[in-house]
Amino acid sequence: MNRAALAETLDRVAGALASAHDDWWVIGSAAVALHGAITDVSDIDILVSQRDGVTLMTRWHGGVTIGAASERFRSTPYARLAGAPLPIEVMGDLAVSVAGGWQRVVPATRIAIRGIFVPARTDLVDILYLFDRPKDRRRAALLI
Repeated sequence: MNRAALAETLDRVAGALASAHDDWWVIGSAAVALHGAITDVSDIDILVSQRDGVTLMTRWHGGVTIGAASERFRSTPYARLAGAPLPIEVMGDLAVSVAGGWQRVVPATRIAIRGIFVPARTDLVDILYLFDRPKDRRRAALLI
């Protein structure tokens, strides 16, 4: 993991979301790393509200690629931002397909680590298990 690239990208994320209207979180591998676990971080996953996601995309100084929902995940908007050392994935009002329908991903906790908001450790573990992919289960195990 390139710690300098991670730190610079997280600084860009914090700056870009400084005027957000709603709560936001970094989730995924970057959040795991912020909690102190050693893991590869290839991008930064940001969980935001729909309105803050749209605002972030329109104000971003760099490339913006709009994505689409998958069988497992959907968000409005979903975009991949370029122009920082690591790509940034913006997920507005993220939902995960679970038995019986779609479940919104809204962390119950929000703590700041080095100026970046993440779910608390146990909350992040629950989110990673909710995603139920092998890489997410491995990341959750690093936090337990």
